[in-house]
Amino acid sequence: MKAPTCINEAQRLTGRIAALSRFISKSAEKSLPFFKTLRKAKTFEWGTPCQLAFEELKAYLARLPLLVKPSPGEALYLYLSIAPQAVSSVLIREEDGKQLPIYYVSKVLNGAEGRYTPIEKMALALVVTARRLRPYFLSHPIGVKTNTPLKQTLGKLDISGRLVKWACKLSEYDISYLLRTTIKAQALADFVSEMTKMTIKEASQDQKWLLHVDGSSTAQGSGAGIVITTPQGEDLEFAIKFGFKASNNEAEYEALVIGLRMAHETGAKHLLAYSDSQLVVKQVEGTYEAKEENMIQYLQQIADLKTKFHHFQIIQIPREENAKADSLSKLASSLEDCRTRHITIHYLPEARTPLAVQPITTGKTGELLSLNG
Repeated sequence: MKAPTCINEAQRLTGRIAALSRFISKSAEKSLPFFKTLRKAKTFEWGTPCQLAFEELKAYLARLPLLVKPSPGEALYLYLSIAPQAVSSVLIREEDGKQLPIYYVSKVLNGAEGRYTPIEKMALALVVTARRLRPYFLSHPIGVKTNTPLKQTLGKLDISGRLVKWACKLSEYDISYLLRTTIKAQALADFVSEMTKMTIKEASQDQKWLLHVDGSSTAQGSGAGIVITTPQGEDLEFAIKFGFKASNNEAEYEALVIGLRMAHETGAKHLLAYSDSQLVVKQVEGTYEAKEENMIQYLQQIADLKTKFHHFQIIQIPREENAKADSLSKLASSLEDCRTRHITIHYLPEARTPLAVQPITTGKTGELLSLNG
């Protein structure tokens, strides 16, 4: 296969790639240099980026992975990948410990989509895949393997309009979210390793993430409120109900441990954590000494989690400055059982009461005056 020498040949190349896209891992990313060349309608320039992409594409086509057909009704699994200008996915089945690809999906992002946050791009990748592979999603349970809080983001209390729309579209399918484990197939390992590298680079590159946590313990139960703020200013909010009894201090520690884990899984590397618990903050800083065995164990977990960040700092703030996390923790602790509940919160801009009726003044007995005087 020779490199294109004119616009028509470049168009034929991209058309062939589109026809073979289900066989090509991250085909949109591999085609980006070609699309950029085609946008230059007046001149055709086949530069070094195009030639390198062309050589990589030829090498990939020479070792195309064998795609398999799933059995009716069996559970299938999905891996997602994001990049600055494209999103991709691969649908697989597992058989005898082997991971076998079924279908590759890829999409070039338009201008607005390219400005989405990393977690929004992950959600978009899932929506695009569900739309493209609708027959598979309707006839198979799908397990999305990811280390990002995608499930929590799509189901959280306060999300953007497009995320609400996407969550509604995905609700018709049998989708579960699973922790991404070791990748066995080499082709899939390459797919996921590139995804992880790109996700972390885009999401956290020397940028500060904020974490607000709060714990609550009441007669109805206990829970945690967690707010993760991305460098782009987006809040990821979580209300977590505990299935065990916890004191107020234990709830505060649980909230911090869970928050640190979620921030790490989201891709944060530079993290500022905020809590209104003086005890927790001072013990984590080392100012106060922990004597209770359970507090010591919590501190050990936090010490281990701190090593996963390039920079970590915890700061005590007044309760009123921790209002979001506080309200989420109280919501979680007040719920009796949320294992099978999905709560949707809507915003009502104004009261649904009848318009006020202006009283009518009477003149002579039995005579009504006009409202206009």
